[in-house]
Amino acid sequence: MSSSWGERMKISIFGGSHTEAIGVNIEGLPAGEAIDWQEVLAQMARRAPGQDPTATTRKEADQPRILCGLLEGVTTGAPLCAIIENSNQRPKDYSQLKVLPRPGHADYTAFVKYGGHNDVRGGGHFSGRLTAPLVFAGALARQLLARRGVAVASHVAAVAGIKDQPFDPVNPSPALLERLSREYFPVIDPAAKEAMRAEIERARMDRDSVGGLVECVITGMPVGAGSPMFGGVENKIASLVFGIPAAKGLEFGAGFGAAELRGSQNNDPFYVDESGQIRTRNNRAGGILGGITNGMPLVFRAAFKPTPSISREQDTVDLRTGTDSKLVVTGRHDPCIVPRAAAAVEAAACLAALELLGDCGKL
Repeated sequence: MSSSWGERMKISIFGGSHTEAIGVNIEGLPAGEAIDWQEVLAQMARRAPGQDPTATTRKEADQPRILCGLLEGVTTGAPLCAIIENSNQRPKDYSQLKVLPRPGHADYTAFVKYGGHNDVRGGGHFSGRLTAPLVFAGALARQLLARRGVAVASHVAAVAGIKDQPFDPVNPSPALLERLSREYFPVIDPAAKEAMRAEIERARMDRDSVGGLVECVITGMPVGAGSPMFGGVENKIASLVFGIPAAKGLEFGAGFGAAELRGSQNNDPFYVDESGQIRTRNNRAGGILGGITNGMPLVFRAAFKPTPSISREQDTVDLRTGTDSKLVVTGRHDPCIVPRAAAAVEAAACLAALELLGDCGKL
């Protein structure tokens, strides 16, 4: 089971949805970096459950406890390890899933791969609960990035077909990015949020769920980060984003829309701005050429499937008898994980950006 990521900066995430605790070990953080704990907690709160009708009713404080690597609020250069206690556990809600796998979930594949020894409680190590330590690691990375002029923000770009305004891919507003990076259920257009909420509530009342899109932007990255083939910017970001449960698609810049354009339409013309910097007039490349940053904002979108744990009766199989069966999922689940996924996507982007800065000697 691979739950580690990174080369210069390495993270290893451990625990499960209903284990005593979850956590992360981080290697490669430079020494002497002051950590603002209130800013860390603000990011944790954006992902935390139980604070909104669009989310699961499970309540967790999500207060990280540092075991090592931080002394008087400053990084020591040693590995930094933090745990987050799981205080609101209800493992009995999942007892039937040992033999009746949920459609759309990893219960069946994990059963086969691990010989039936997998932890089914809340999905175990496959649970979205594991994005809490990811967000913690990203919150630390965010503070290091800010000191180097790099900003990261996202918004809920779509839920159930309801769309928010997109980012300006060329000149995203710093004030907008600052606002979005602090919000739960971040959107550019408040009216879109209300329409999304209505669709989520409609699905919840129908004992169902919905999915959507998160759009993320990274500004301030220098030209030259990343490398071609397997060390590209897209590769780094994708390897983290696809670690977020329910992430099913990823596109950069114009993404799949570029397939419908001619080269003359898709190309981003270069020019020299008033400060002598080389920029592009459009940003269909999403700030990346040949796997390398070109100095424009990095823009990407991640697609999230509907939450597979729904309270409707569904067809499944009984793994004991090898026969068809029925399943009604009990427990507490998000009718839409997209609002909380926004914080996880930003965390992934922060970690990838910090790794890329190290790659090009800027860390």
